[in-house]
Amino acid sequence: MGCHGSFSGRRAISDYRQLEFGFFRGLELERVRKAKSASMSIICGLPLLECIYCLACARWAWNRCLHTAGHDSVTWGLATAEEFEPVPRLCRYILAVYEDNIRHPLWEPPGGYGINPDWLILRKTYKDTRGRAPSYILYLDHEHSDIVLAIRGLNLAKESDYQVLLDNQLGKRKFDGGYVHNGLLKAAGWVLDAECEVLKELVEEHPNYTLTFAGHSLGSGVAAMLALVVVQHQDKLGNIDRSRIRCYAIAPARCMSLNLAVRYADVINSVVLQASYFSPPSMLGLDTCIPEEKMLKDPRRLYAPGRLYHIVERKPF
Repeated sequence: MGCHGSFSGRRAISDYRQLEFGFFRGLELERVRKAKSASMSIICGLPLLECIYCLACARWAWNRCLHTAGHDSVTWGLATAEEFEPVPRLCRYILAVYEDNIRHPLWEPPGGYGINPDWLILRKTYKDTRGRAPSYILYLDHEHSDIVLAIRGLNLAKESDYQVLLDNQLGKRKFDGGYVHNGLLKAAGWVLDAECEVLKELVEEHPNYTLTFAGHSLGSGVAAMLALVVVQHQDKLGNIDRSRIRCYAIAPARCMSLNLAVRYADVINSVVLQASYFSPPSMLGLDTCIPEEKMLKDPRRLYAPGRLYHIVERKPF
């Protein structure tokens, strides 16, 4: 009886301990479960993907705010005075296109346009071009031994300019193994057809003169396309030598693929003030969001033409 009672007591104690152990184990498991549940609730309540997007956008915006035009060309070499000498002069010639009467200018800059009205060969307005191309002048610069065709920039009041600008799609027009802006190439073709005989005559009469195409914004794209076409069809202008052909694109339009920009760098010069690239409205903001590596791998992407000169005032941020 005593033995049996002792055995029963030990069994009861053992059962109690197991029950106690199971109880505390249950409490511990419940505590762990609640902790996991709480952490899962926090994670589920946090918009993780949106936070990643916000951080990425904040980083991009911060880098863009800190990025100034000077960063783009900080490692470039300096241009010499001789190679940059034509730029201010050609800028004044382009400004002269905006005048209705060069002999009685209304918006003459300080120092004038530097143009002798007697050397002005012709002036074409939008009425003359019928909207096929921007207004332009042809000037025989005896002082600098240069035949200059200067083209004005985008006229915000002319629907025809927008039609020229928007007449393009990615990879729409091939040219000499690359891609060019379709609307600008068509405008350049119209100008060349209209002035081919006059240009040929001037080139042959003045064999030591250079032939320079210059333009601003929209006109810069037309000028660059003119240079391409003339180099490709030198016979149209009396077999003019490539070394005599020049182009200066001020605030250049993105009008040719990278391989063409490099190939014609000896002919075409682009001049950028701070960040004055000229892009079609359809491209504004889009290229900013496309990684540079991806753009460089796409041969259809259009860039500023030729050799690039960057005018920048470097200031610390």
